[in-house]
Amino acid sequence: MRPPTTPRERSAPEPAPGSTPAPTVPDEAPPKAPGPSHERHESHEPMTDLSDLPPVRLGRRGRAVRPAVPLLAALALWGYAVRHTDVSRLDDFGLVTALHPAFWAGLAVLTAGFWWTVRDPRRPGGWPAAYVLGLLLMERATQALLYPTPLYAWAWKHDGVVEHLLTAGGLQTADQVGDMAVYDQWPGFFAAQAALVRLLGVESAAMYMAWWPLVSSLMLLLPLLLIYRTFTEDRRLIWTAVWLFYAANWVGQDYFSPQSVAFALHLGVLAVVLRRYGRAGEAPGRQGQAVWTAVAGALVVAIVISHQLTPGMLVVSLLALCLVRRHRDWVPALTTVVIFLAWCLTAALPFLSAALPDMIRSVGDIGGNVATGYGTTPTGTGAVATSWAARLLSGSVLLLAVAGIVRQRVLRHRAMPLLLVAAAPLPMLVASSYGSEMIFRVLMFLLPGAAFFAAAALLPEVRTLTAEARAVEARGAGGAGADSAAAARRRPARAAVRGGLRAEGPLLVLLAGTLAFVPSYSGKDRINYFPPEEVALVRQLFDRAAEGSTIVAANRNYPLAYASYGTIDHYWFLEDDRRHIDEIVKDPAATLARDMAGVERPGRAYFLLTRGQRADSEMNGQLTGAQLDRIQESVARSELFRPVAENSAGVVYELRTEGGAGR
Repeated sequence: MRPPTTPRERSAPEPAPGSTPAPTVPDEAPPKAPGPSHERHESHEPMTDLSDLPPVRLGRRGRAVRPAVPLLAALALWGYAVRHTDVSRLDDFGLVTALHPAFWAGLAVLTAGFWWTVRDPRRPGGWPAAYVLGLLLMERATQALLYPTPLYAWAWKHDGVVEHLLTAGGLQTADQVGDMAVYDQWPGFFAAQAALVRLLGVESAAMYMAWWPLVSSLMLLLPLLLIYRTFTEDRRLIWTAVWLFYAANWVGQDYFSPQSVAFALHLGVLAVVLRRYGRAGEAPGRQGQAVWTAVAGALVVAIVISHQLTPGMLVVSLLALCLVRRHRDWVPALTTVVIFLAWCLTAALPFLSAALPDMIRSVGDIGGNVATGYGTTPTGTGAVATSWAARLLSGSVLLLAVAGIVRQRVLRHRAMPLLLVAAAPLPMLVASSYGSEMIFRVLMFLLPGAAFFAAAALLPEVRTLTAEARAVEARGAGGAGADSAAAARRRPARAAVRGGLRAEGPLLVLLAGTLAFVPSYSGKDRINYFPPEEVALVRQLFDRAAEGSTIVAANRNYPLAYASYGTIDHYWFLEDDRRHIDEIVKDPAATLARDMAGVERPGRAYFLLTRGQRADSEMNGQLTGAQLDRIQESVARSELFRPVAENSAGVVYELRTEGGAGR
């Protein structure tokens, strides 16, 4: 029972709920009125004021660490799922159906915890970053933990390029390595990886390239934050945009490739230009412009010597920025164009001279540039479903971006430069097909801007730098004072929290997009995963093949496909003319024997058929499993071939040279 209050106590204002009252220092502390327990026993000790006890302070600490609960729960579920997921038998849905249900539960908990945390302005700013890092672990580290070998045939190809650079001791021309000389004309990434392999003392880049998706995704975080903070200080908008970017970035540029690094450098250049070359409002002049031009120039050089497409995307983005008055500075664009042309007219000239006629013919052919060729059409329930999941995910983000532009009018002016950067890659669809991948690359380059405006569509209101500054100035001019200004800033924030608790719709949208990332990104792991048995089989073949040998396979979807490409030739018959493929299906052994004839000793001709080739052929509409079985059985029965190696992942046959096999 609370003791009765004295007149002095009643005159003090009541503390706000949850706050700690300021201690009073009376001249003479009045005696406390005795409670019922003092009627019989008089006490000379003053009673303790319950408001001074520590539970309120502990409660504040509890609120401060409360966001850790869903984060830790999600990571615990993820860890349990990784330990109880079996990837030995993947179906046409890839990792989607193989994952333990705890993974999906953990991803849902992580998304809900992020949304609850990022919308509450009372939460410390580090918690959204912690959730984003948790998302990257679940998105990009799961495969590295589950699969004992690196994913993706193109990553293995780039490992072969690094290995060749280490063994050859220098760059080579087309006369020496044929079509693979294109990598020697853009050697920046591979030279850096060769140096890293030697620095780490590892056998090859395959020792760490399984973790490259996580590393390259982390490389994007800083430039993304710098770009978004150029247009807003609203951390809800910034971190929701970052989350949407990672959740929608299923294209797969993050694997061990020059594109992964070039894309991060591309965003780095845009961050420098947007933050150091802009003249927004009363922003200060170009202090240290020479220094920042040198920084941007160094990033551009690294891009230009590493990748063919990214410099072109960067040029159109910088030119688009020049359309805005406050960013109309031609120095970055001209610097990029000069460096790009200098490289194209020197080191890259041999490749461009040969490819220029085809490049010119593709200009303006939008239908041809976005069309998929033979062997790139998803086939089967799993492949079609995961392909549609990716399309719906990208389409939803783009629609949200349009809604954000319409709904948040303040962004249409303040973030106009980012809108132009997002739209700048679209004309590249007219320029080239880029091996039937241009539509995916355009989507990847416009995603940073699209994610920003899509995030704005999920928030009740957004605050930009200009709007915030004007609001503070107006409040100051009205004589509200610093305390009133602070309270005015807190009121809409608290209202946003209350509104957010009732707005389940944005959370469901965010959750659906985050879950859709998994099939979009990992739905084709049956194609991209090569079990250790397949790696061992292919390695055994290359250890056996002498210089000048030829390896014939259905397609290039197997590990180490480009090992020793300077001394061993390859022929992938599914990339040949369709009529010739039909001849192989009709009479496999005889047709393949004719194709493989003519190899001079000490070289030999080998036929290789692996699990990865089968998966790629079946899921991309090349040949069915029954047709591939027919080819293998024909080769196995033929006296023109003899078996060399076989395990659960594939077979290797060698063409006999005696008996006129080549006739």
